[in-house]
Amino acid sequence: MSANSAELRQAQRGDLEAIVAMLADDDLGSGREDASLPLAAAYVDAFKAIDTDPNQLLAVAKSNGQVVGTLQLTFMPGLARTGLIEAVRIAKSFRSSGLGQQMFEWAIGQCKARGCGLVQLTTDKSRPDAHRFYDRLGFEASHIGYKLKL
Repeated sequence: MSANSAELRQAQRGDLEAIVAMLADDDLGSGREDASLPLAAAYVDAFKAIDTDPNQLLAVAKSNGQVVGTLQLTFMPGLARTGLIEAVRIAKSFRSSGLGQQMFEWAIGQCKARGCGLVQLTTDKSRPDAHRFYDRLGFEASHIGYKLKL
């Protein structure tokens, strides 16, 4: 499938089920996400918190009326304005279609519009295809990140 007709916009509550399904349809997400319906209240609560926070932007890419991609932008206020791109997922049928590049160009444009001087992201070590993609977009693996599961 082609991403040529994908529309990128802020997510709406009606997109939430599709977003969670994409998060769960992933090697890493399958063990930590639950896309069963009705969605757990934690997802609805998280969506509400993101949607009302001016420093958060949950976005979707839609094609032919279906959500086929998602990402979350966090605009970190501070002296060094930074945009953080996280939770990037693309529906399996749209991978390698150019949608990822379209989504990142859109996200970087959102960061520029907000005055960010830096855009950063984290990616799991087990995703070499994603690493090559980010390298191709001009991102540099300049830092080491750490996480603590709670």
